[in-house]
Amino acid sequence: MKYALISDIHSNLPALEAVLADIDRREDVDAVYHLGDLAGYAPWPNDVVSLVRARGIPGIAGNYDSTVAHDYEHCGCRADTPHDEELSHVSFGWTLENVTPETRRYLAELPFRMDLRPAGGHASRPQVILVHGAPTLNTLYWTEDRPDSFSTKMATAAGAREGDLIAFGHTHKPWHREVEGVHFVNTGSVGKPKDNDPRACYVLIEAGEKVRSVEHVRLEYDVERAARAIRESELPDEFAGQLRAGGKPETADVT
Repeated sequence: MKYALISDIHSNLPALEAVLADIDRREDVDAVYHLGDLAGYAPWPNDVVSLVRARGIPGIAGNYDSTVAHDYEHCGCRADTPHDEELSHVSFGWTLENVTPETRRYLAELPFRMDLRPAGGHASRPQVILVHGAPTLNTLYWTEDRPDSFSTKMATAAGAREGDLIAFGHTHKPWHREVEGVHFVNTGSVGKPKDNDPRACYVLIEAGEKVRSVEHVRLEYDVERAARAIRESELPDEFAGQLRAGGKPETADVT
């Protein structure tokens, strides 16, 4: 089985369209799954959810999805500065005001976790475990600089053993590591990369009796269309600059 895993779309419809078109061009992808955070930061939350539903893409709840669905007090996002925190509240408030009841219901129904068995349901291994942040919390930031002991702790929490794979997103920075025979894969972000590369990112995983390959795919999309739509909305213009820079730009977006 070859899976395409997409995560952290964050209402960026042009990025999602480009990624799905790229997946469609591949003749060997058996299934597509999303790892959450469909909403937030760009002006197409309802369009993104509609497209995911129309394509029949199953997936799980990101922190942004679950907090929007349940009218939580904030998005569960981590901010580096007071200004970034203020921007996150503006984004969350805008999203709460603009999602439709249908979108909210869909987000509320997303599960916390999904387990895939690429070798078939009769086989106990390998497992491909999908979470958003970590197996314990969808708000936990599992960054690449955490020690191997943390990955082992998360594997134990997930019930993962040698030969399994845990896939997650949330940090918007792609990476892959193998610790004690367990694969740990951050999918990166489709719609809001933070690794100084503005291209959309998703991951291809091939697995059968074992995990055979993990490939991060980067591709160009119409960033200017997304940036222009942000500027034309009531969302902060700074989000447009972040998309262009693939993270936080050195100077504020002033266009």
